[in-house]
Amino acid sequence: MNIKEPVRLRQRRTPTGLISLYLDIYEKGHRTYEYLRLYLVPEKTRADKEKNKQTLQLADAIRAKRVVELRNGQYGFRSLKPQTLFFDYFLSYIERKKKKNIGGSKTLCCQACYQHLIIYERRKGITFSEITPEWVDGFKRYLQNDAVNIRKLKGTKLSYNSAWAYYQELRSCIKEAVSDGIITENPARRIDTIRRKDAQRMYLTIDEVKLLAKTECSDEDVKSMFLFSCLTGLRHSDIKKMKWKEVYQQGEFTRIIFTQKKTLGQEYLDITAEAAALMGERRGDDEAVFNDVFCVNKTNSVIKDWVARAGITKHITFHCARHTFATMMLDLGTDLFTVSKLLGHREISTTQIYAKVLDKNKQAAVSKIPSIIK
Repeated sequence: MNIKEPVRLRQRRTPTGLISLYLDIYEKGHRTYEYLRLYLVPEKTRADKEKNKQTLQLADAIRAKRVVELRNGQYGFRSLKPQTLFFDYFLSYIERKKKKNIGGSKTLCCQACYQHLIIYERRKGITFSEITPEWVDGFKRYLQNDAVNIRKLKGTKLSYNSAWAYYQELRSCIKEAVSDGIITENPARRIDTIRRKDAQRMYLTIDEVKLLAKTECSDEDVKSMFLFSCLTGLRHSDIKKMKWKEVYQQGEFTRIIFTQKKTLGQEYLDITAEAAALMGERRGDDEAVFNDVFCVNKTNSVIKDWVARAGITKHITFHCARHTFATMMLDLGTDLFTVSKLLGHREISTTQIYAKVLDKNKQAAVSKIPSIIK
C-alpha cells in the first residue's frame, strides 16, 4: 500500500448478496481492517443508486477521518492487537473457561472446536486480522458439510447439534476478543448462526420400567444402575463416580450430596427408599456405590439386549433413563421448576424440552376430536 494512502476503502461481498464496506489500514508495517457496518445494496432502482451514493460518501468521510487520526497519532488501533495469534488466544479462552468453573462438557466442547478450527485453517499462524466474515462463514459451512466426528468411527459425519455447539464456541471466543480490545469489529456479527435442533428424547413409560424390572438382565449391576437412574435422573457419569461418603440419611429419605461431572454444580438429591435399596449394602466411605461399571458403550450393549428380551421395541440407551425420570415426574404432576432442580439443570429452558415431549394438554385436546371415520 502506498504510504501516502495509509487507509483505503475496500469492498467485500457478503453471503447475503450485499457489499460490505471496510477500511484497509496500514500503519508501521502492520495491516489491520475496520468493518464499518455499511453496506451497498443491489442497484435495481434509482432509489437504490441514491442510497449507495450516500453510503459511499459516509464511508469515505470515515476513511478521511481515520487518515487524520493516524497522522495525529490518535487512531484507536494503536491500543489494539489485531496481530494477536488467533489459536493462542483460543487456547487462553479455553483456560479461562476452566478457571470460571464452567462444566467439563463445556471444556470438551471448546477443545473439540479448537481441533476442528485447526483442520479447517491448516495453519496455526493466523492472526485476528485474518479472521474475516468470509473466514467465519467458511468455518460454519465446513462444520455443516465437511466435518466428521473426531471421537467416533472414522468418517462419521458431525451431527447437526455438534456443529451448532462448536460454532457457538467460535462466536463466543470472537466476542471475548472484542471485549478484550484485540479487535474492534466482530466478524461473526452479521453471519447467520446455526440454529439448534431439538434432539429426540426417547423414554420409557412407568409400565415399561416395571416390565424391565421383572425381566432378567445379563448383568445385574447394569440393571441396578439403569433402574437407579430411572428413579433419580442421575447421569451415567455421576453414578459411575458416586462414593458412599456422598450418601447421607436425612430422616426418612436418603440424600446424595455430589458435584455433577457435566456442570460442576453442587447438588443435593433426595431419593426414594426403592432407589436406595438398589445401591445395596453400605460399604467404606471411599468405595464406589456401584461396582464393576462398564464404559457407556458396553453398558448400552447390555441394555439393548435386556430391552429386547422384555419385548420393548424402543431404542433405549442408558441416558434414556434420565429422560424417563424427567417425563415420569411431569406425568405425576410435578411442576417444571422442581423437575429442573431434581435434574440439576442450570436453565429451566432445558427442562421445558421434556414438557414438550410429554404434554398432557395436547393429548387431552386431540382426544376430544369426535369420530369421523366409521
